[in-house]
Amino acid sequence: MSVVLSTAELPAPDRTERWQEVVSRTFVPLDVRLLEKEPSPGLIASRRLGALQVTRVQAGPQTTTRSKRLIARDDRRYLILTLQQRGTALKEQDGRATLVSPGEFSLSDAARPFRKKLERDFVFTSFHFPREDLRVREEDLRALTATTFSGQGGSGALVATYLARMAAEAAVLGETVGREFAATALDLLALLLDERCGRLAPQAPEAAAAMLARVKDHILRNLSDPGLSPSGIAAAHFLSVRYVHKLFELEGVTAGEWIKSQRLERCRRDLTRAPAARVGVAAVARRWGFVSPSHFSRVFRAAYGVSPRDWQAGGPAVTSGAPDGDRVPAQV
Repeated sequence: MSVVLSTAELPAPDRTERWQEVVSRTFVPLDVRLLEKEPSPGLIASRRLGALQVTRVQAGPQTTTRSKRLIARDDRRYLILTLQQRGTALKEQDGRATLVSPGEFSLSDAARPFRKKLERDFVFTSFHFPREDLRVREEDLRALTATTFSGQGGSGALVATYLARMAAEAAVLGETVGREFAATALDLLALLLDERCGRLAPQAPEAAAAMLARVKDHILRNLSDPGLSPSGIAAAHFLSVRYVHKLFELEGVTAGEWIKSQRLERCRRDLTRAPAARVGVAAVARRWGFVSPSHFSRVFRAAYGVSPRDWQAGGPAVTSGAPDGDRVPAQV
């Protein structure tokens, strides 16, 4: 990340005013009160990734307040997610207060007053972005500000790990790649909030649909890998296996069934092409991730009503004259 400010070279009496100025310029207008008689040096480093402004902050004890007065002065709607790395933060908003410890994170909405107190030296990484880029219901967002999300397990840990890794690699990510990583981060956050509010499966929110599209793209690019599985897919996207299964439930199919149907469709097409006649059925099956020829033959027959060899020999004509591409594999 590029350094926005270091107050290490400033005399202690000059640090307060300068820190106030840069914190407000980096995030949103804030009242900052340093709690030491001689303020410790502070450091802010920031980089933009798509919709996200990723900022690492290291400083001494202080409080920051977003008041109605400051909101009236600059009413742009931003959300701020803070991933705590050292020290403990007390955050207050919407009538709630929560302690955020290292490895945990929380959300603040700059459209409404909030306050944060850090009583000791601290380090955190923040991710702030326009409210409209997070596709969650307004009532759900209001219910989850000043709430601690654990980074020790479950979906919260997956989101925290993804955010931390993305921040660590921000300096080497190109503009296009960074934008895609940021979009995925917001999708993951929306999924987490939907899970916390119990909305993921029944409502099929846009965030879930976006993540399902990303998961499907990953599957299609890795169909040849016989080890492709829901657990591997989940790990690649910093999701839980349960999330992966819920995403496919939105379409009334399991993840395994969808993978199998995509593999079968590609085998079916390859078997009618001239090169397949030379390499044989088993080679085509291996190309698309089927390890056992006998298993492949069984699932192919169940899907298309003929054996792979008969399909290869007669093509679509063996399925009662159905034109090529019209027969869709059954979910077997």
